[in-house]
Amino acid sequence: MPQEKALVMTQQDMFRILKRIAIEIVERNKGLDDVVLLGIQRRGVYLANRLKDLFRDIEEVKVPTGELDITLYRDDIPTLLEQPVVHSTSIPVDIAGKKLILVDDVLYTGRTIRAALDALMDLGRPANVQLVILVDRGHRELPIQADYVGKNIPTSRSEMVEVRVTELDGEDKVVIIERNEV
Repeated sequence: MPQEKALVMTQQDMFRILKRIAIEIVERNKGLDDVVLLGIQRRGVYLANRLKDLFRDIEEVKVPTGELDITLYRDDIPTLLEQPVVHSTSIPVDIAGKKLILVDDVLYTGRTIRAALDALMDLGRPANVQLVILVDRGHRELPIQADYVGKNIPTSRSEMVEVRVTELDGEDKVVIIERNEV
């Protein structure tokens, strides 16, 4: 079983970072008119819901929030040994002309975000798409950059960044895990 190498974010850190990102989103968009939050399955959904709650608390605005499954848009489906698990896509409003905020936990190669952009284009044409990432770990393979980054954590390719959320994992924290090479 992989060992935790380092704790890089506690529950309090995650809350503070998401609050800062929420404020940055409000400032950059001059409010929350026409903003729609979309969390990328799985952990991005929970982070998007937390941002929605922060918007309600900070700005007293209810931002439409949905979830996006990118499984069938991945470019590695033919190379996967197991059958991919498809999750739900639920978008509460028409995204045409909206300021779409995509939310995910970790930015690594950029391939997940590329798949998310492909999925979005099948759903409508937003005015713009902005990207929120809790952890940017580097090692990009595609020219993709987040608009809002919680924390940059340089890693080696032999490490994994694991974001844990209470809703799925029973705790909020971010850790670096050393991969066991077989």
